[in-house]
Amino acid sequence: MTEQLDSTNISDEKTFCGYVAIVGPPNAGKSTLMNTILGERLSIVTPKPHTTRTRVLGIASFRPYQVIFLDTPGILTPRYRLQEVMQQQITASVFDADAVIALFDYEKRDKHTIEETSEIASMGAGKTLFALNKMDLCNDDELDLSPYPEGTIPISALHEINMGILGDAIRDAMPPGPFLYPEDMLAEQPERLFVAELIRETIFEVMRQEIPYTSAVSIEQFVERDPKYYIQANIFVDRNSQKGMMIGGQGRTLKNIGSQARKKIDAFLDHPVYLELYVKVRPDWMKRDQDLKDLGYIDGE
Repeated sequence: MTEQLDSTNISDEKTFCGYVAIVGPPNAGKSTLMNTILGERLSIVTPKPHTTRTRVLGIASFRPYQVIFLDTPGILTPRYRLQEVMQQQITASVFDADAVIALFDYEKRDKHTIEETSEIASMGAGKTLFALNKMDLCNDDELDLSPYPEGTIPISALHEINMGILGDAIRDAMPPGPFLYPEDMLAEQPERLFVAELIRETIFEVMRQEIPYTSAVSIEQFVERDPKYYIQANIFVDRNSQKGMMIGGQGRTLKNIGSQARKKIDAFLDHPVYLELYVKVRPDWMKRDQDLKDLGYIDGE
C-alpha cells in the first residue's frame, strides 16, 4: 500500500519527509493499518486488546515522499507500571509526529472513547487526521459519521477500503525535507525485536487464558549460521502456575507455540531457523522498572 503515498504531481527534486503517529483505543486496528500501508507485517496483530506494548516504527518510501509511521499501544487507563509506560509511548509519539492519525473503531462508538482519542491525538503540534476503521462491518447507507470529528475518513485497513483517500491526506500533511532513512529501509528496530514479537503474537494465539497479558519474550541468542539460524528465547511469566500452563502436559503447549512461531520467523527472515524456547518466572515483572528495563520496555540509563 505504499503506492497510496506516491504522487506524480510534485517534482522529484523536492522531497517530503515526516513522522505519522497512529493512536486509538485497543483493537481499533492501528497495527493492521500500518502493516497494510507498508505491505509488511511489522506490528503483531491479534483479536485480543493491548497486544502492542511499545511503539513500532515503520518506514514507507515512495519518491518524493518518505513517511515514518509510529504504531502505538492502545489508549487505556493504566493499572500497573507496564501500562503507564505504554501510555507514555503514546504521548511521546504524538509530540514527535508531524501528523497524527486518530483511529476510531466502528465497534466502539461511545462518546467518551471518541472524545478521548481525539483529545490525545490533538495534543501535539502536528496535523490531526481522523479515520474510522472497520467500515466493512456496516452497509454504506448505515454509515453515520455524525459522532466523529469533521473530516473523518471511513476506511477498512483489513480490506483496503478508502486507503487511497487516507494516503492522500497523509501525503499532504508531510513537510518538505530530506529523507531520514535509506529508501529501501522498512524498519529501524533490530530483527531480534520483531522475532520476539512474533513469538509473543503466537502465545496470544495459542493460549486462551490471561497468560498472554502477563508474558514477555526476550531473545537470548540470535546466531546467523547455515543451514539454519539458531535462536534461543525466554518466555517470562509472573507466576509458577502460569509456567506449567505455558509448557503444558509433556511440553505440548510450548512445542505448539514453538512450531507455529518458527514458521512465522522463517517467513519473516526469509531463512530457516532452529528455535529453542524456555519458560521462566519473574514475579510481578510488569510492576518493576528494573524488569521493564531488562525486557526492553524502558530505556536503560
